[in-house]
Parts: sequence; structure tokens; C-alpha cells
Amino acid sequence: MIKKNIAIIGGGPSALIAADILSKQNSVTIYEKNKAVGSKFLIAGKGGFNLTNSLAGIELANKYTPKEFMKDAILAFDSKALREWFSEIGIETFVGTSGRVFPKKGIKPAEVLNAIKNKLNSQNVKFEYESEFVGFDENQCIKMNFNGKLKTLLADNYIFALGGASWSITGSDGKWKKYFEEIGVNTIPFESSNCGVNINWESHIIKNHSGKPLKNISVSVGGTVNKGEAVITEYGLEGNVIYPLIPEVRKLLKNCGKANIIIDFKPENTIADLLKKVGSKSVSSKDYGKIFNLKREQLALIKSYSTKEEYLSSHSFIKKIKGLEIKVESLRDIEESISTIGGIDVEELNQNFSLKKYPKIYCIGEMINWDAPTGGFLLQGAFSMGYYSAKSIVLRKNIPY
Repeated sequence: MIKKNIAIIGGGPSALIAADILSKQNSVTIYEKNKAVGSKFLIAGKGGFNLTNSLAGIELANKYTPKEFMKDAILAFDSKALREWFSEIGIETFVGTSGRVFPKKGIKPAEVLNAIKNKLNSQNVKFEYESEFVGFDENQCIKMNFNGKLKTLLADNYIFALGGASWSITGSDGKWKKYFEEIGVNTIPFESSNCGVNINWESHIIKNHSGKPLKNISVSVGGTVNKGEAVITEYGLEGNVIYPLIPEVRKLLKNCGKANIIIDFKPENTIADLLKKVGSKSVSSKDYGKIFNLKREQLALIKSYSTKEEYLSSHSFIKKIKGLEIKVESLRDIEESISTIGGIDVEELNQNFSLKKYPKIYCIGEMINWDAPTGGFLLQGAFSMGYYSAKSIVLRKNIPY
């Protein structure tokens, strides 16, 4: 079998696993504009290194949108396959809370990255650092800036894994988008995903309760409900209960010009359960915290979004406990978002993530317009795309989408 020369532009998770698959039979070079690969991979690890999720098969695939676009890649290389891959390179994993999968305790993000790099080095993958993609020439050939020197990149296949537009400090700045537009590839503006929401708090909320958690709550937006924890911030709310609701918030803000979230502070109790705590007796608002087991920050939020009459009436107060409606002003900026949507339109790609107009060019990872919640799904999606695109090159398949 004749070896192919494969150029991978970008050094994130999707690029690294693609290099592993391809380098077993081909000559592979990774071109990275930074001085090292995996910058965003390492930063993501600082908040708890969530590699994937224990969901597998179609249950896992259903976490991604657009579903049909990501489905084949996820099913071809799901969380079980990813955990096996990590095990093969010496990184054992375990299932933590809420099905999240982590490296075994004591294994640091840098060790995971080094294990991947060691595997690639053993398979003769070349790394070209300070090599930045700067567009296409008049013949649609790829132009690279090699530490100040402009050169044309020549290979049998090209895989772009340039990231989205969040955390630009890692190199994911989205500047590549204009270059693809220049060769007729349709792109979609980047927008925040898996981010906090801006809320116009009263000043006393910011002063007295910023940084405090809201634990064991449920939040709903437009009929979509999620349970978890949020944190009160100076700008609004963030946390694992908020992130999965961002697609619905974004849609409402875009289509209706407004969006409200509804907080249930006692999702395990019904209104009837809470009414029993009061009974027929007269209750002072000073006793609400003790009677309903509410913390000061919870009481402050309910009071802030209630009229005086609603707050003083125990029955009305209970309704607020079960459904406190809060207006969302906007989403947090892209720079602060965990991930983004937007980038290359999925309609521009074949099923194996090659461009329909340029089938030798593959685009994977967050540079494509797909979405998934936190909890390991983002990294899993990137790894699955890298695996699937690489396998299609190995098997010489160009599957129409």
C-alpha cells in the first residue's frame, strides 16, 4: 500500500487522534501555530478533566446537534471506544458523578497529553510548531506562515482542526473563517454556547451574594428543564444547570427578543408538600428560611423578584419557591464561553467531514457548526470526528452526506 502524505493543521484533540489513526499507515505532520499542541486541552483540564461521558451508542449520539450530522461519527467511536483508546496509551479512567468520565485520580492533564504525544512520536508523526494557516492561494492551495516565512503546503489530504472562537488565548480565535469564505465555503457567525447568562441583578444581590452557589435546583426555559447547580455572579448566573439550557435561551433571544429562566428551588417537593409545612397557621416571613430550608441567597433572590404582597403571603411565596421567573438580558461573550456554535456550515461537508467542493480537505472539531452540552460530550465529539475522518482516509472512503 502506497503511503499518503497527510497534513493536519491544528493540534487539538480531534487532530491528535486523527494523527494516531493515520500514522499507522501514512506519513503525518501536525502543523500548530503555537509552540506546543493541546493548549485548550490543558486549560479544560484545570476545571476537572472530564474526558467523556459514560453514555454510549445512540444514547450518546442523541446529545449532539445536528443529530444526523454527528451520529455516524459518534456511533463509530463512542465513549467506550475512547476509554479503550486511553487505556491503550496508559491512561486509565473512571466514571464519576453524573456519568462523567475522568482520568484515574492522580493523573494530571499534562500526563494525558504527554501519553498521546508519546504514542504519536513512536509512530513517527512530525510536529511543526509556529506554523500558522494564513489562507489559500489562487489555486486553492494552502498557505502557511512558518515562523515568518510564507510557504505553500502540499499533501495528499489535509485535515483542518482549528477550533472555534472561544478561549482565544489557546489559539482558537476563529480568524480562519474568512479564508474558507474566500474559496466559496459557507460559514455561520460564531455564537456563545455552554456559557453564563447576563441578568440585571439589584445591587444588593451582587454585593451580598455574588459567588454563592444555588445547589440542588432545577431551571427551565421554554419547556426544557435541567437539574443541577448554579453560581450567582456579578453579571448573572453560570453553572452546570445553566449550560445545557443555552441553546433554548439563545433561540428565544434571537426569535422573540427576550428570554426568561424559571428556577425551582425545591424540585423534589411539590407545592402541596410545601403547603403542609405551613398548614393553617400564620407564618412570618422571618421564618421562611427555617420552615422551607432556604439559604439567605435563595431568600434574597425570591424577595428581589416578588412584590411585597407576594413575599409576605406564605402561599404566594411557595409558588415563587417552585417557579421564580428571572429575565435573561443576554448570553456571555464568546471569549468567556466554554464552546461556540457557528463556523463551517454542515451542509458544506460530506458525511466523513470532507468538504464537498474540495474532497481532499477535511474539517473537524469545533470549527464546524455543531453543539453539545458539557459533561464530557464536547471532547468526545472532537475525538469522534477525528477518528471518523481519519478512518475514511485510511479506507479511502468519500461518503456523501
